[in-house]
Amino acid sequence: MTHTTTLSIRLPTSEAAQLERLARNVGLDRATLLKQALREGCNDVLFERAGAAYRRGEVSLSRAAEMAGLHLRDMLLRLRTAGITLNYGVQDLEEDLRP
Repeated sequence: MTHTTTLSIRLPTSEAAQLERLARNVGLDRATLLKQALREGCNDVLFERAGAAYRRGEVSLSRAAEMAGLHLRDMLLRLRTAGITLNYGVQDLEEDLRP
């Protein structure tokens, strides 16, 4: 059984109306749209932080994928679409292969 928590936010009326219109346009209720948007937004923030750490050389590719909550393959695909250069050498491979 999944446990849930209720969250409450305050939005300007114009933003709330925009959310209502968007929910109608995509065929979702407002709560479902908000959950989806929050989930996707959090995933984007995690990826951005992990990608930035990888770009600065602070973490390995596998660690960046872990930070982003992604499988290594998915991290590679996201790096490419984000325009982040892959810096991956033999030492990185050896580190990623360690248990």
